[in-house]
Amino acid sequence: MTAQPSSRWSLFLAAPSLGVVLIFVVLPYANILLMSVREPSTTAVYGDGFTLDNYLKILLDPFYLWLLWRTFKIALVTVMACIVLGYPVALHLARTPSRTRSMLYALVLSPLLTGVVVRCFGWLVLLANNGAVNMLLADLGLPRLRLVYNEFGVIVACVHVFLPMMILPVMNTIQSIDPRYEEAARTLGATPRQAFLRVLLPLSLPGVQSGAVLVFVLTASAYVIPALLGGGRVQTMPTIVVEQLLGTLLWPSGAAIAILLSIGIIVVLLLLLLPLRFAARGVA
Repeated sequence: MTAQPSSRWSLFLAAPSLGVVLIFVVLPYANILLMSVREPSTTAVYGDGFTLDNYLKILLDPFYLWLLWRTFKIALVTVMACIVLGYPVALHLARTPSRTRSMLYALVLSPLLTGVVVRCFGWLVLLANNGAVNMLLADLGLPRLRLVYNEFGVIVACVHVFLPMMILPVMNTIQSIDPRYEEAARTLGATPRQAFLRVLLPLSLPGVQSGAVLVFVLTASAYVIPALLGGGRVQTMPTIVVEQLLGTLLWPSGAAIAILLSIGIIVVLLLLLLPLRFAARGVA
């Protein structure tokens, strides 16, 4: 059975994208996977033999399991904070007819115009022991707080950096929802609160789901933010990967950590998205 001309044309159009994915995603992951089962070497990137000891050492070491838990905890807290802070902003941007909408939209996108390193140093200036926030607390006669070089500082910076990734998908989803659904609910006697909770919120869950995936993946794989705001005291799986690759030059061990981190992210995302999927099906 030969392919139809339209199918051949579709494959031809998709070939450049498939090539990019193959070269920049599939092949690097395959190389990392291959490297993770090679013997460590002190004279080369890896040795000649194959072994699963790199995975066993990680899975049987409580330290790495604790790091995995800390990484996912920071990512989950960041996701929840982005939902709480981003959903009202997305709802306002999607439904407001005011002239300030363009300005608000620009403010949402403005963090993306600055590099992550610059934004991290900005938070260091604000949250350091002698930073603006603690200086203000001291002027008010209040005790200074430790706001950086801990998980709190890392989470604050992650929320600031990745908040647009939550706002934009939610805003696009709300814009696609017909306002007449809410009007129909109000006509049938629902209060504004009931119309929001039973109509708008469930229908906007796909946007929340997309934003949660983006924020979780970006936070769990972030290196610069924990390295700068953590000050070496907040180690996560990505910081350990870089340490293994560049510090101790144990490339097979670092590759194994990276693979386990990727698998863990996929598992957590599946567990995270199942409730949202069932909620969306319940509404449908």
